Amino acid sequence: MSQTTQHTRVERDSMGEMQVPVDAYYGASTQRAALNFPISTLRFPREFIRALGQIKQSAALVNAGLGNIDQKIADAIVQASQEVIDGKLDNHFVLDIFQTGSGTSTNMNANEVIANRANELLGGSRGSRKVHPNDHVNFGQSSNDVIPSAIHLAALVTIEEKLMPALLGLQQALSSRAEEFMPIIKTGRTHLQDATPIRLGQEFDGYAGQIERGILRLNHAQSELSEVALGGTAVGTGVNTHPLFATRVCERLANINGVDVHETGNHFQAQSTLDNVVEASGSLNTIAVSLMKIANDIRWLASGPRAGIGELELPAVQPGSSIMPGKVNPVIAESVCMVCAQVIGNHTTITVGGQAGNFEINVMMPVVAYNLLQSINLLAAAARNFTEQCIKGLKATTRGPEMVERGLAICTSLAPVIGYDAAADISKLAHKTGRTIREVAREKTNLSEEELTRILNPESMTTPGLEGGPAGG
Repeated sequence: MSQTTQHTRVERDSMGEMQVPVDAYYGASTQRAALNFPISTLRFPREFIRALGQIKQSAALVNAGLGNIDQKIADAIVQASQEVIDGKLDNHFVLDIFQTGSGTSTNMNANEVIANRANELLGGSRGSRKVHPNDHVNFGQSSNDVIPSAIHLAALVTIEEKLMPALLGLQQALSSRAEEFMPIIKTGRTHLQDATPIRLGQEFDGYAGQIERGILRLNHAQSELSEVALGGTAVGTGVNTHPLFATRVCERLANINGVDVHETGNHFQAQSTLDNVVEASGSLNTIAVSLMKIANDIRWLASGPRAGIGELELPAVQPGSSIMPGKVNPVIAESVCMVCAQVIGNHTTITVGGQAGNFEINVMMPVVAYNLLQSINLLAAAARNFTEQCIKGLKATTRGPEMVERGLAICTSLAPVIGYDAAADISKLAHKTGRTIREVAREKTNLSEEELTRILNPESMTTPGLEGGPAGG
């Protein structure tokens, strides 16, 4: 290192010298990338930087154990990597998401930051290269296997720590509401039109079932992400790495995170594609679709309160209008829908990114990483907020049960008794005259009041079988 000024120092890489901010832990390669890609304000999130730090730390420990690097150098790398893991050096990860498609710039950003911090820990200066970013920190690795592995690891851990607990909490809250609302019988709806009676609790049981299956899909996403590319190096052949390196690194990553992490059985697919990530994103996409359906249903069921459906009462979390006093809007559900729209859009970006696996390397890894982790974090936050600020505070009104007797679709239970056509005529006449099905049936059939009460019992229509409509009468 030479030519240090008050504001910069000179660092070198394979292309020559670069002026680097004097206080920066990164070096010449990172500085080049910072100048090359002034595209956006988007940066890799904390979860990704933490995963990178864990990979570099585990690699140093394994390489020292295999005799690949000096123990003192490894110890310094381990300590510097821990500072990366803990977020103490986040300000030195400065690169744009829209950069080299393999993420090489960010891999070198990590290598340089850790190497320079390790140099300091050994009593040297930044840029002294006693600890070398390539020869030591990156030993046995390539950007081509490190970056996809960091994507998998970051997503895997974020799902485990944030999204899974949020969805479990939402499922439990919906199940609780389903149990509470089970006695309430209301009009079902298909095609936005009145249908046969249903219990409000049954509707909520359906919502809980959606989230339950979303959790199963999330388990599948985790299984996809647990397979990592480490050990394949440049093109999947494993050149310049010890045969035991990847297995031992994966074992350590699994132990410190409490999740399954294992070396892929086919490095050529693992490095030339992001198929696992696209599949995992598909699970997130489906969860977003489920959440949007639930949030929209709750918005509609709470619409009104007088001129809408009005079968639910939302928690009043904030004023709904700057001009209409007393208005309460379904703002929590609306925020969920916006998150879902973002996640669905992210999946499109990830899908396009996934197809950019040209020969032996994918060249859209940074943007895929950003969108995948954003989706996980957004879904986790939205599900948690939806649970606490909406689902737990929902109340059923009397509107649903009051409208059951006036519903036209309860004539369905008459069909097995008097025939479909006759039941349809009763429904049409009831609709035209504004009377109830019971009132018209009393006039148009020979059924007794006792038989009508039994046949048109809405409670019996909420269970499977023929009890809702006897075969004779």
